[in-house]
Amino acid sequence: MKEILNRLFEHQTLSKAEATDILKNLALGQYNAAQIASFLTVYMMRNITVEELEGFREAMLSLCIATDLSAYAPMDLCGTGGDGKNTFNISTLSAFVVAASGVKVAKHGNHGVSSVSGSSTVLEYFGVQFSAAREDLERSLEATNLCFLHAPLFHPAMKNVGPIRRDLGVKTFFNMLGPMVNPAFPTTQLVGVFSLELARLYNYLYQRNPVHYLIVHALDGYDEVSLTGEVKILGRGREEILQPTDFGLSRLRPDEIYGGNSVAASARVFAAILRGEGSLAQQAAVAANAGLAIHCAHPEMGLEDCVGLAQENLVSGKALATFEKFLAYNQ
Repeated sequence: MKEILNRLFEHQTLSKAEATDILKNLALGQYNAAQIASFLTVYMMRNITVEELEGFREAMLSLCIATDLSAYAPMDLCGTGGDGKNTFNISTLSAFVVAASGVKVAKHGNHGVSSVSGSSTVLEYFGVQFSAAREDLERSLEATNLCFLHAPLFHPAMKNVGPIRRDLGVKTFFNMLGPMVNPAFPTTQLVGVFSLELARLYNYLYQRNPVHYLIVHALDGYDEVSLTGEVKILGRGREEILQPTDFGLSRLRPDEIYGGNSVAASARVFAAILRGEGSLAQQAAVAANAGLAIHCAHPEMGLEDCVGLAQENLVSGKALATFEKFLAYNQ
């Protein structure tokens, strides 16, 4: 590792094969905590290359405990995190809205590292028991259209890295990898990323895989459709900038989608929105992201129609019913 670190400190980059080998060695416990922290820190100070990202991803997928859910053809909607915006759990809420619309979802997630409450954090707060057993995931999918894949259960590399990431408390390249290493290997994905550069890297890599995808980056920095300004959308043969009005919605202020400064506060917002007691701004942010996910799964449907369906699922209580049923099957 010393030689690798010296090379990186001299602004050299890794080949895909080197990146793969390093991450595999990291998962096998061949580096100490100081070495791992130093390695992670490099990628906070310079952009990752496509070869490095692809190598890290290949290592994670080769080491993961894969689970075959292809019979259900589920999609994933997931953000990288690391945008520093501390919004409420928009993508997690959106997953339940999407599932309520009839789309199967295999959501990949983890505890927050650079934010107060990640998807795993808020679900655990509500009493969800995470499982890697395929029969549990299938039972949840069949009953509720949604299962949750808690990343540490499926990725051995997380065991050595998790405590160091928590101690650092800032985004690392593991944030970049999260949406790309879903152990169910979904063939439809809505992915939010924290930078335009990462959006382009994702687009390049996803084009080389048989995945139907949309990549989202709000131009004011969010890893999701924030409705606080313009959002960049990338897909296979698709690149556009959308305004809030393209979703049939109004522009929001950043403070209107703030998630609070504690897990309990985030959970209160989460529950209030599902119960129809959230603010109009909070409901709009969820509807925009859920609508875009439904549009990703059903591209034949117009975006505004998909957002309308998402709003209906929230207002009618269908999303709440889906969440309550999910809790019943995952406790």
